This record gives sequence, structure tokens and C-alpha cells, in this order.
Amino acid sequence: MQTEDFVGADDLFRPDYAYFSSTSSSWLAHAKKYCDAIIPQLGLSTGSFVVEIASNDGYLLKNFLSAGIPCLGIEPTASTAAAAEKLGIPVLRKFFGKRVSEELVKKGPQADLIIGNNVYAHVPEINDFTQGMAALLKPEGVITLEFPHLLKLVEQTLFDTVYHEHFSYLSLHAARTIFQAAGLKIWDVEELSSHGGSLRVYGCLQSSVRPTSRRVAEILKKEQKGGLLRQETYFGFQARVEKIKEDLLNFLKDCQKMGKKVVGYGAAAKGNTLLNYAGVKADLLPYVCDAAPSKQGKYLPGSRIPIRSPSILTQASPEKILILPWNLAEEIVGSLKDVGLTRARFVTAIPFLSTA
Repeated sequence: MQTEDFVGADDLFRPDYAYFSSTSSSWLAHAKKYCDAIIPQLGLSTGSFVVEIASNDGYLLKNFLSAGIPCLGIEPTASTAAAAEKLGIPVLRKFFGKRVSEELVKKGPQADLIIGNNVYAHVPEINDFTQGMAALLKPEGVITLEFPHLLKLVEQTLFDTVYHEHFSYLSLHAARTIFQAAGLKIWDVEELSSHGGSLRVYGCLQSSVRPTSRRVAEILKKEQKGGLLRQETYFGFQARVEKIKEDLLNFLKDCQKMGKKVVGYGAAAKGNTLLNYAGVKADLLPYVCDAAPSKQGKYLPGSRIPIRSPSILTQASPEKILILPWNLAEEIVGSLKDVGLTRARFVTAIPFLSTA
């Protein structure tokens, strides 16, 4: 599954890129849990070499750094790369692909582990990207990639994850085909709860002696049973999207009629898809709060809804808070209740309108 229209990478991933992974405490915990498991699993040590593609602000590589394992981040956005460098993480400020991979191999060691969390769907030239990983990998090295699972997108109508930063919406079937074309194989896979349901695939060179886990066949079968290989599976998607839009608009208009104050939380990319598709502007949602200082004082694109600091909420005391990054709802609700917002009702619109 791919979008037909797209924006150039240089226009999306600008020097002032505003998304910092470390803003989310749950994502930091997710990264640490992964590192704590993969280091002993692969026997990584001071003689190993780890590369993370799209390393952002060092949210993950700092765990390898503290373990004394040599690592390199590849990150084209200057704002997040600078944050990682302040932690002592070496960063190559380039977009990754086959040519960059070949340059790295000429200068230094190949990688024991290549990591890519939520970058695979962002790549316009996914075959070139995958060939680059193959070239950078040691003969028995491992690749782990995490990406939102197409099966969950379809089942839960997660249409707000469709936006210009995402070029592909991946199934295990598709990822396996792309890997095979680059001389790689997927030898294991895990289902994760992050981003509404993601896959973590484990790859290696086709010449590797690593056996293939039964979980690969199990998830391929699950995708086939879920209809991902049949066109008709996708035909009802638009009608379900329309229902989400109508329910959200009716909720916001009813609150306005009753004089109940509703504000948003989380200036996430997925929230912009939802708000712009539904035509929501500041008359229905006066502002959205976000914990990232890099976003505060700016506006949501399209809707032009102001972005403010969460500190305003204790004074404003809204009756309802619409959480746009529904995948972080539990973390957000907990943090807001901790600062005294115990009377507000928390609302999510996807996969269906829910008021907690």
C-alpha cells in the first residue's frame, strides 16, 4: 500500500524538524526495553558496532552508549541530530540509502546490528534503502525494523496515520518481498502494541545460518486470513472513515451548543490528518497543547489551530480534552491527572469516538 502523491524528503525533514522522540516517556521505556533484550540476545559488546537509521534525538542509542557499545546514528534533521550529539552519540547527518551505505563501508566497519524504528514507512525509495542495509551488514549481522502493521490500520480504521511523511503502509508479505529482492531474509517477527499495532521484523543476509522462526509463517497466515491479499477487503474502508469524521464533528458541535469547553492535546502528525479531513478549526477546537517546546507557539498546518504549553490547562480547566495521538492516550491521561486535571473527560476519536 502506497500513496500516489508525496512531498520531497528535503521539504519534510527540515533543519527545524519538530518531532523529538524523547518527549514521550512511554517511547523511551519501549526503547530501553528493546536494548536490554537485544544486547544479550546478540551478544553485543565493546567490539560490536550498532547503527540506527533515523536516530532522532538519541532516545535509543544512548542505551548502547551507556553500555559501552560503539554506535552511529544516521539522522538528516539538524535539530534532532544536535540533541543526540550533545549526549555524546556520533551522528551522520544524511538521508540513508545505498550510496551512503557504501561510503560508510569504505571508511569503517560493517554493522553487527542495524536498527530502524518507524523509518521504513517514511522512505520514498524503499528498495534502495533496503539494499543499503544489506551492504552495511556483517555476514551474520542482524537488522531490526519496527513499522505500523497494515493489518491493524485496516482492522481499526487508523486512517489518521496516512499522511505525507508516510510513503508506505506495510504488511509482512510486502516487507518480505522487498527484503528478498535485496538479498535479505526475515527470520523472525514480533507483534507490538505501539502505534496501534506494529511489527518488529528481524532480518539478515540470505546467506546467514539463522533459522526462520515459526512466527513468520504465523503472521503471514494471519494477514492472509485478515484479507490483506484481497482487494475487496479495502472497499469498505472509506465508509468507516466517514463515520469517524461525522461522529467527531457531531461531538464537537454538541459540546459547543451546550457551552462545554473542549481543547486538544498532542500536536501529532496523525492529528492533522484527522482535523483537516473533518474540517475542524479553532472555532470548534480553540487550541491544542503539546509538551514539546519545539511545537509550542506555532500552529497546526491546515487548520491553523494554535499550539500551547500544557501548563495552560490547569488554569483553563476544560471539561473535555480531545487526545489526538491516541496511541499515547494512557500516558497523556496519567500525566494530566498528576497535575490536577481530574475532572476533565478525555476523548479519542479513533478507532471510534470514546469518552473516558
